[in-house]
Amino acid sequence: MLDSRADRASAGAVRDAYAHRRGSATVRVTYADGTTAADADVSVEQVRHEFGFGNIGFDLISLANGDSEEKASVFGGASAASAAHLAPLYLELYNATTLPFYWRGFEPRRGEPETDRMMRAARWFVERGVQIKGHPLLWHTLAPEWLLELDDAEAEAVMRARITREARDFAGVVDLWDAINESVILPVFTAEHNAVTRLAQSKGRIETVRMAFESAREGNPNARLVLNDFDLSSDYERVIEECLEAGIEIDALGVQTHMHQGFRGEEQIREILDRFGRFGLPLQMTETTLVSGHLMPPEIVDLNDYQIDSWPSTPEGESRQADEMVRHYRTVVEHPAVESLTYWGLTDEGAWLGAPAGVVRADGTRKPAYDALQRLIKGEWWLAKTQLRTDRDGEFALSGFAGDYRVSYGGRETTIHLDRGGAGPLSAVLE
Repeated sequence: MLDSRADRASAGAVRDAYAHRRGSATVRVTYADGTTAADADVSVEQVRHEFGFGNIGFDLISLANGDSEEKASVFGGASAASAAHLAPLYLELYNATTLPFYWRGFEPRRGEPETDRMMRAARWFVERGVQIKGHPLLWHTLAPEWLLELDDAEAEAVMRARITREARDFAGVVDLWDAINESVILPVFTAEHNAVTRLAQSKGRIETVRMAFESAREGNPNARLVLNDFDLSSDYERVIEECLEAGIEIDALGVQTHMHQGFRGEEQIREILDRFGRFGLPLQMTETTLVSGHLMPPEIVDLNDYQIDSWPSTPEGESRQADEMVRHYRTVVEHPAVESLTYWGLTDEGAWLGAPAGVVRADGTRKPAYDALQRLIKGEWWLAKTQLRTDRDGEFALSGFAGDYRVSYGGRETTIHLDRGGAGPLSAVLE
């Protein structure tokens, strides 16, 4: 048991670790006519984090589209029957989502993209205050088979058109994209024959990356575009360096962390973030997983090669997952280069590789990892509804994690944004 002095020192260390995530400001509360709410008991509560706490939204596409029957997909996901139960669990924890634009599933027949279906899903999330990332605009895996029928020149033209079309059609709804996925392995990918790898072999990796980024910007000049990869070796660093030297405008770097073979540990996670943070670009921790069953054997090189009939979640695995989840999230949120962390799977139902990596069991019940995350995201890192009193000038001091806060008084309310590190005045005009 720590003594009170040690407790205070520990608490101070925690606060310092997240200082760069916090903001403080003097808030002046006024009415629309300009008069101040002086000496008033106002209610303040956080309603959204600035940091992106994300998950994949695959499981809720059926709900957004009102599906009553199952629709085949190339990306897995929970059943349509489970979606209504999963939706509130999702929205309680996450403020960001990744939606699947895998080309083979999005446009299984040339000229027939499922734009309307995905747009309904995207708008469903936006209406609930969730930021969307489209994943991915170009990837060698799950490229449509009909693309192989075209020669390189026509295939490239079709790729450019596809990237531009999606960026343009979803502009204003989806303004964040993985422009190209897993470019390190792209020219030497051999798991399946595809036209994207074939083009990269003749065009070159960097020029293929350029094609993806430039085509996306043509469709939506205001989009934020991400270079995303699972290869965390120096090979990825070299690709980034070559892209930047070639003048390719990258807005953020995606770093995948599928940990089916065990948690990397705080030291390794920090080392990874430091290496990729040196480029001065925001980092997105993408596709993160931690399993709650047995660990995948360490000799497996390609995670896709581990195919088993059953991979159950276990009590001891769930306890381990909850502990590792908290350690991982703390480590990532502490790092100043990171702007978001996307977990790859809400539920075990329909999970990638059948792994028990979700924070919700296949039967829809919450795992300890879900509750542990909730205590962090909506507890320790969150300002619950609090009563504060304004001074004679109608002002009060606000301090907390960067994000959106609701200010209420006398039946009126407004929302203000607290920037991290900000110490300037804010105006809360009650409508």
